[in-house]
Amino acid sequence: MRIVAVIPAFNEARHIGDVVRDALRHVEMVIAVDDGSTDATAERARHAGAFVVSHAMNSGPGAATTTGIHAARLLHADIVVTLDADGQHSAEEIPKLLAPVLRSDADIVIGTRFRGPRNTIPFLRRLFNGIGNIFTYITTGKYVSDSQSGFKVFGPAAIATLDLHLSGFEFCTEIIREAAQKKWRVVEIPIRVTYSEYTLAKGQSFSRGVITACKILLRSFLR
Repeated sequence: MRIVAVIPAFNEARHIGDVVRDALRHVEMVIAVDDGSTDATAERARHAGAFVVSHAMNSGPGAATTTGIHAARLLHADIVVTLDADGQHSAEEIPKLLAPVLRSDADIVIGTRFRGPRNTIPFLRRLFNGIGNIFTYITTGKYVSDSQSGFKVFGPAAIATLDLHLSGFEFCTEIIREAAQKKWRVVEIPIRVTYSEYTLAKGQSFSRGVITACKILLRSFLR
């Protein structure tokens, strides 16, 4: 099995090098998608050993993830791991997320912050995620405890037919819709998460969360 990590990144020069190096301990290749960054994100990712794909302008995390998955397909990946570029995820947990796919027990594995050992997660982040879970359930009919997690593993069946169109954070709900419609087996694995002022500043604001929710609902009526 050829295992590739995809790391979407926008202005993440501060952390991207460490994230790439850590991920390379557990996968064959890392694809860093520089989503129109204005800093040294692409250079530092490449120096750390990543294959870098760049967007000419900032297109959003969904678009960057989709670009990375397309690139992984062209590079004949069988399994794709996605994780955030800001250092909040621990690459040391990649093997335990890979395990259900390697055993052929899952098509998608979601790293969940809300099961297992308790993470210290700010109230607003818990609130936004809870709202995201509700909207995801309403629009897909499938409930997961961390629908907005960026730490995921996609097995061969998902990689072959995953078809994403949304460019913003709402793409996370689109993935759950794909899983529900195509009857993929979804497994959730507890993960640790590290928040700092930096990572919290990079997340969704309330206004962006409202926009994301509206896009999710609109998309559900258009499909």
